[in-house]
Amino acid sequence: MSEVRNFTFSYKEVAAALVRDQGLHEGLWGIYMEFGLAAANITAPNESGVMPAAVVPVVKIGIQRVDAASNLTVDAAEVNPGPKARAARPGRKVEST
Repeated sequence: MSEVRNFTFSYKEVAAALVRDQGLHEGLWGIYMEFGLAAANITAPNESGVMPAAVVPVVKIGIQRVDAASNLTVDAAEVNPGPKARAARPGRKVEST
C-alpha cells in the first residue's frame, strides 16, 4: 500500500476547520482569500523567447462572517456547537437556629 502524500478538502471543510480552530459557536462564516499580484517574464509555450505574465499568488486564507449561506460557508452552530449550559445546582438549605 502506498503512502498518502496529500489530502484535499472542500471549501466547507476548510471553513468548518477554521471555525472550530477559532472557537466560534454562532453565525455564518465563509472562506476568505487575499490575492497578490506580481509580474514576471516567462518562457512562452511553443514559441521562442519570453513574454510578460501576471502571477496571482494566494497570500492569505481565512474566514469572514457573512449574511447569507453559499457553497463557501458553514453555520458555526452546526459545525462547532457551544458547550452545553450547566444544569443549575440546587442551593443548600440553610437551617435557622
